[in-house]
Amino acid sequence: MKRIFTLAGQYLVAFMILTMGWSEYGCSDSASVNPVVELANLTVTSGSTAASLQPSFNPATTSYTVDLSSNTGSVTVAAQPAVAGDSVTINGEATTSRTIQLGDPGTTTPVNIVVSESGTNSRTYTVLVTKASLTGNNSLRSLSISPGTLDPGFQTNTLNYEVSVGSSVGTVRVTPTLDDSAATMTVNGQPAASGQAQTVPLQGPGLSTIVTVAVTAQNGSQKPYTLVVSRAALGGNNNLQRLTVSPGRLNPSFSSGRTSYTVSVGGRVSSITVTAAPEDRGASMTINEQATDSRSIPLPEGPSNTEIQVIVTAPNGAQKPYFITVNRPALPADNDLSALTVTPGALVPAFDSDQLTYTAEVATDIGSVTLSATKSDPNAVLSGDVPNQGQATIPLDGPGTSKTVSIRVAAQNGEVKTYTVVVTRLAPSTDANLSDLRVSAGTLNPNFAAGTPVYMVDVPGSVDRITVTATKSDPNAVMSVSGTPIATKGDPSGSVTVPLALGASTSIAISVTAEDQVSRKIYTLTVNRPSR
Repeated sequence: MKRIFTLAGQYLVAFMILTMGWSEYGCSDSASVNPVVELANLTVTSGSTAASLQPSFNPATTSYTVDLSSNTGSVTVAAQPAVAGDSVTINGEATTSRTIQLGDPGTTTPVNIVVSESGTNSRTYTVLVTKASLTGNNSLRSLSISPGTLDPGFQTNTLNYEVSVGSSVGTVRVTPTLDDSAATMTVNGQPAASGQAQTVPLQGPGLSTIVTVAVTAQNGSQKPYTLVVSRAALGGNNNLQRLTVSPGRLNPSFSSGRTSYTVSVGGRVSSITVTAAPEDRGASMTINEQATDSRSIPLPEGPSNTEIQVIVTAPNGAQKPYFITVNRPALPADNDLSALTVTPGALVPAFDSDQLTYTAEVATDIGSVTLSATKSDPNAVLSGDVPNQGQATIPLDGPGTSKTVSIRVAAQNGEVKTYTVVVTRLAPSTDANLSDLRVSAGTLNPNFAAGTPVYMVDVPGSVDRITVTATKSDPNAVMSVSGTPIATKGDPSGSVTVPLALGASTSIAISVTAEDQVSRKIYTLTVNRPSR
């Protein structure tokens, strides 16, 4: 009798354990399983790259799929049991990691992973590995050429292009990029790597070279892209693209069709540098019979007219001469300044030797400025408000006034140029406004505006003090509360902390005195603290 009750008790305990397991884990699998017989981890890798399980791994999920490219030959499946000592088989082989060979493109390979507990309870996980079908993508994603430009611009389904290059171009670099990395291609019959430039030699000037980029898709279908590269014939372009001189400037300004120019330089200039460039890079050039693109030409002493000849020879042999006549006067006519500064302050506009009039503004507390002038010709003479040494301290009149400073520059030939600087000493600011007003508790009512001087602030009964922070519109104004400065001249903002009486209203007055010490504005805050 005792044994019967013992057996009945055992069966009852087993039944209760099973019932609790079903209640907690459910019965989502096709067969009932022990909830602890499961995997802790499951991965599929292709080479060193982890494949993506769909859905993401969860020990309670037993069915997965993996999609791979058509050129994947095998994968490695690794599985670890949740409980040490449980056994794992992968496609019938007792192991926790196994290489699975895949079938042809377009096929699916099933992988069954069984985790078992002491050969009794088990759970089977299934991974369906699908290998993509061979595609028919035989297109290029991009195609470029250097030098030159494709005509028309590249489009995936446009197969024929034209490219024009100069007569001096002997090779081009063609860079094709596959749309499908598994496809293959050739450039003029030679295998080519996607995205890598291929150098193609061109036929002689005046001839065309055909470049064929043949793309073969995974399924064997082909698509040819054709580039016809036309190399220009040797031309008769004997024009200059650029012609400059230093010092001085060409008169008239350079244009390729004009062949005669003059240049005026100072009497102390001993040489002039001529720099030129032909329009056709295949053309040759000489400056005063020397093959070069830049040459310094010495000028004779005293007044002189020196002729410089630039000859351009086109690729076909046709020549064009350009003439530059450099006029050097007997005496320098240089009455320019090379630099002019005012301290403190800044010239408006920025200094330029051809700009004669300037203005400058300084703060109201500045009583004098220093003007420094540098002559372009050291032998010119300065006079006026700045002596020949080139520097003078100019006293200013009272705030709000302007003073005109004149600098006369006399060249060696007697020609005079006058530079003028009008220095304005600003009047003291009348700005007594605030640009911002904030409180540490509550909200300003109304919202802050510079023209609104009175505000209300309601705070909870628990707030026993408030901090008011104010920012001046003019940093040079002075701000105070109850006669005590909270922001002196130069300080942009200041703050004050005021205790609040319970069940009372506290008034805080912020006084702003402008820089002129006359203009004043008072901002008042009434802070209401209720009884608790």
